[in-house]
Amino acid sequence: MWLRDCWYVIAWDHEIPAADSNGLFSRIVLGEPILVLRTADGGFAALADRCCHRLAPLSKGRREGDGVRCGYHGMAFDARGRCIEAPGTTAIPEKACVRAYPVAVRNRWVFVWMGNPAKADAALLPDNFSCDHPDWRNRPGYLHYDTPYLLICDNLLDFSHLSYVHASTLGGSTAIAEARPEITRIDGPGMPGIRVVRRVPDVPAPPFYLRMRAFDGPLDRWFDYQFLLPGTLLMHSGGRPAGRPEGDDRDAVRLHSCQTLTPETETTTHYFFQQSHPAGHDDERLTESIFQSLIGAFNEDRDMITAQHRNILLAPDAPMVPIPIDGALVQFRRLLAERLEAERAR
Repeated sequence: MWLRDCWYVIAWDHEIPAADSNGLFSRIVLGEPILVLRTADGGFAALADRCCHRLAPLSKGRREGDGVRCGYHGMAFDARGRCIEAPGTTAIPEKACVRAYPVAVRNRWVFVWMGNPAKADAALLPDNFSCDHPDWRNRPGYLHYDTPYLLICDNLLDFSHLSYVHASTLGGSTAIAEARPEITRIDGPGMPGIRVVRRVPDVPAPPFYLRMRAFDGPLDRWFDYQFLLPGTLLMHSGGRPAGRPEGDDRDAVRLHSCQTLTPETETTTHYFFQQSHPAGHDDERLTESIFQSLIGAFNEDRDMITAQHRNILLAPDAPMVPIPIDGALVQFRRLLAERLEAERAR
């Protein structure tokens, strides 16, 4: 069961072909194929990628102005999903339309609203500021998972796995798993979620950081992130020479990461991510180094979660034994269940 009255990322903006091109972009969200078009005025339109006539994908057709013509029998639809031409008839049936989805763009993420269009509210968009900010640099990324999205949520809500899954990449110390996170609930005008703060003092610099610069001694590391419904992580993280007070970031590593999960189907997931560093010296080399480190580490995650999912499929009723480190993911799943129940009640 998915939350529907919320925004889901369907693409990075660079993935959507230009309005004056013949390219068509389609991606499945919550089991629904969706076609996304750039319009001549610089905006976006999102339509069900399923012609109302014989259910052929509109993405197999062609662009015509701000609309699309089905490549099977030629019905044409405008950016609002209305059929404006049906070959062989002058009387277009009233029901000849396809669903149009509300679309929003914030800092290079293209969002679609999957629930009641009347409830679409830009105030509920996450603050993914570093995806497109002059003071930060990043390379955007995308991965596809053959696993349910909640298993990936669990992974992002418990960073103790960095000590083991990412021992030779992002982790570098078992102290991360030993550090007790501070977990609080986020409620407010935007989407609710969980805040997790984990401080890891006096540890060696991880291999990930050593790709950026050399360090003379141990670091105090920190991870401070919000994990918002339906599945977005917004995180400040870094490391400063051990013993320095918070805020003294001389010779420190400072990063901001935006990651979001969009269910494709019950068992597959879209994963959009970036990790930004402050703009400055040697940006291109550093940006590429961070991106390659993330790709390596996130493939480690994907391998582990995919293997976990295979085991679950072999014994779906096998119980999972909770331990104290599960606090954040338990709270997030409880929050999601509350929202799902409220949505069903409406």
